[in-house]
Amino acid sequence: MTTNNSPIGIFDSGVGGLSVLRALVEQLPNENIIYFGDQGHVPYGPRPMEQIQQFSEGITNFLLAQNAKIIIVACNTASAAALKYLREKFSDVQFVGMEPAIKPAAEYTQTGKVGVLATPATFQGELYASVVERFANDVELFQNTCAGLVGEIEKGNLNGTETRTILQNALLPMLENNIDTVVLGCTHYPFVIPLIKQIVGENVRVIDPAPSVARQAQRLLEAGGRLNQGLGGKIQIFTTGDLSALEFTLPILLNKPAEVKLALWENNQTLKTL
Repeated sequence: MTTNNSPIGIFDSGVGGLSVLRALVEQLPNENIIYFGDQGHVPYGPRPMEQIQQFSEGITNFLLAQNAKIIIVACNTASAAALKYLREKFSDVQFVGMEPAIKPAAEYTQTGKVGVLATPATFQGELYASVVERFANDVELFQNTCAGLVGEIEKGNLNGTETRTILQNALLPMLENNIDTVVLGCTHYPFVIPLIKQIVGENVRVIDPAPSVARQAQRLLEAGGRLNQGLGGKIQIFTTGDLSALEFTLPILLNKPAEVKLALWENNQTLKTL
């Protein structure tokens, strides 16, 4: 049984969802949070949908066992592949997912040309197709998967030569096509917003979806009377990857102390902690 003091659960394939965690801490500083990064399986982008659903179900069961009162799927790929599946499988659990910010981009653009950076699975998913169909009929979209960028961000390489090259290869052709807006369709990508802005210049708007996800979580918790009114603010982070690597990267990505623990997959279906 969850209480108002129960944690918010967040998960991603790796550290990308920490961009949502940052926004959540800013929006709801009293909330306790459990973050799960499935770094043993990162990236999710190239994986089959059924496998992503399997991982997402296992992580959801883990977070519910930690008494999570709401779950944020802070991963565009997992949202595209598994959000509908999770809502059907766990009908009594509230989920908040990631939706590419095509609508605000379409409303903002003056040139009618928008760049979208996301993983292959996000671009191929029904969720992305639905958003484009609903909101981008009068907008020309220029898409790029930024191959390798998630891996560089996982290493904490936010401003290195390789990261810059990946982004320049993606963005410079878009700029030649007169885009004035960039949508970040992967939760890893907000960590390189400063570099993106260096490349695109001050006249191109970069849309970070994390704050709107935090606001949606707040709305749902308020509506259910489940906001934490007491002392809180504790953050726990679990990873299925290299614990020492995460402890190195974490201060680069998250300007707040957190307890870090290792979780292990059993047959890629259930999780246990050491």
